[in-house]
Amino acid sequence: MEIVLYIAGLIGFVALTLGTALFVAAEFSLTALERSVIDAYVTARGDRRSRMVQRAHRSLSFQLSGAQLGITITTLITGYIAEPVLASLITPGLEAIGLGASTASGISLALALIIATSLSMVLGELVPKNIAIAHPLSAARATAGPMTIFSLVFTPVIKGLNGTANWVVRRMGIEPAEELRSGRSPQELASLVRNSARQGAIDADTATLVNRSLRFGELTAEDLMTPRVRVDSLDVEATVRDLVVTCAHTGHSRFPVVGHGDLDELVGVVHIKQAFTIAPDRQATTLLGEIARPVPRVPTSLDGDALMDFIRTDGMQLCVVIDEYGGAAGIVTTEDLIEEILGDVTDEHDDEYPDVQVDGDGFLCSGLLRTDELADATGYRAPDGSYDTLGGLVMFVLGRIPEVGDTVDLPTRTPIVVVADDEDEPDEADPTDPDIERRWRATVTQMDGRRVDVVSLRPVTDDGPDGHHPAGAEPGR
Repeated sequence: MEIVLYIAGLIGFVALTLGTALFVAAEFSLTALERSVIDAYVTARGDRRSRMVQRAHRSLSFQLSGAQLGITITTLITGYIAEPVLASLITPGLEAIGLGASTASGISLALALIIATSLSMVLGELVPKNIAIAHPLSAARATAGPMTIFSLVFTPVIKGLNGTANWVVRRMGIEPAEELRSGRSPQELASLVRNSARQGAIDADTATLVNRSLRFGELTAEDLMTPRVRVDSLDVEATVRDLVVTCAHTGHSRFPVVGHGDLDELVGVVHIKQAFTIAPDRQATTLLGEIARPVPRVPTSLDGDALMDFIRTDGMQLCVVIDEYGGAAGIVTTEDLIEEILGDVTDEHDDEYPDVQVDGDGFLCSGLLRTDELADATGYRAPDGSYDTLGGLVMFVLGRIPEVGDTVDLPTRTPIVVVADDEDEPDEADPTDPDIERRWRATVTQMDGRRVDVVSLRPVTDDGPDGHHPAGAEPGR
């Protein structure tokens, strides 16, 4: 009879360990499973198990509470059954080596506790956890039936425990969520894309394209526009013949029509196609003010997505960006928007140099390059400040209008502060991080009036051969 009890105890221990494994697998598979995956599977297969998983995933808080209850019950019963059974098997061996009855009993109980706990943890928790994380859909389908029955039987207990936990959480100022948030923010998606590229899951060009697309909506009209200093415009008194000549000279097809050469006195916009609607003998006498079409105006704060919709609905595919003072800050064309996603787009009419060119161990950069574009192209990350472009940053550091030959050490970004999980005080970032240690030096190589046109940007590792800061730079800035 005693042998039968031992066998029954061992069978019960194995069965309860498998029960713990079932609840653990159900818990981790539901939390690891994306809602879109199970919804797509239900649409494709539509079988009963998949629908059970879908319902469980939509009541996740309740299901996880049920899994926790099941784990607790099976673990407690496992300990209650396994420890005395294992202890009774170990005790005779300890007594056989000369230990007293009380000593053998104490040691056997301790060993039984260690063995039972270890087996339950490894076979009942760690193994099913890893399987569920690796194959969440398969694990969820395999455990859906037993979990549904268990949750149905213990519904009052689960609801009572879950309600108590929710009450405590609400007292902490947190609203409990019944299901996992399946949507992702652009920042989270961009992080996933970068990680996928680093792991080789997608190629670098695709990752760059997706990352630019995700970031596009965060940009504003001010970020996307061609600034007014680079806008080619035509005077309201110019003729259609002037339009044809200017088009051939610049390679542009659309031009703002302004009064007195001032973009603030905008009359409209003309397209080269309009020249072909005018008889050749009238082109030299027809003024652009007569054929100019109204041009839409948008604020500098308009976001990229809204700006894209705005331009797509306008036949001229151009709009003027107005700053907060009512003046024209620049223009945005369809090409500007496309280049923000695809990169520089050139054709046979473009004679401009790229915004960034490799120059030995450094770069030659346009002064109008935005600081976020600068980071993508060169690796230099400028700190936040009252500037948007590389030229503005150089002017900010100098504290005056730059001149050709001016050299400055650019400020570095603030070290990242990481808060440790087990400490209240933040830890400073590792000072050996190359992104923090690396300094950059900028030299103005070309000016366009009072605007910085071209900057030579190079990484440096010391203060120069004489140990002094270069002219125009201030230590610590």
